[in-house]
Amino acid sequence: MSDNHHNHAHDHHGDHGHHGHDTYVTHYSAKDYAIGFVLSLILTAIPFWLVMGNVLPPDTTRYVILGFAAVQVVVQMMYFLHLNSKSENGWNMMATLLTIVLLVIVLSGSIWVMTHMNANMMPAMGGASDTTHGMHDMQ
Repeated sequence: MSDNHHNHAHDHHGDHGHHGHDTYVTHYSAKDYAIGFVLSLILTAIPFWLVMGNVLPPDTTRYVILGFAAVQVVVQMMYFLHLNSKSENGWNMMATLLTIVLLVIVLSGSIWVMTHMNANMMPAMGGASDTTHGMHDMQ
């Protein structure tokens, strides 16, 4: 009887719709979290140093910081959110790919908006400012 109970305890995944769930269980240790934390510190400290030390030209620094930010998102997804291709039957990989696509859209959109806003918000020189001033005087 104990043999039958023993087999049932190990076979409970097969009959209840859990298809191979325990096959891909990954156990994360304090070492994994420590690695993620150290990588996050490094990926934050380097851009901080680049800005504070004026190491690179400002335009180059912007792109380097965006690159470090993108890498930091991936590191945090891997080490803190535990998104990888093996867990949850690959759905975590789909979430990772979606995050990367959204990250590219947000980063490229931010660069595009900031570049155009900077170019379009500069004060007008010459005749354009005179016509704007004249429009305010009309009532």
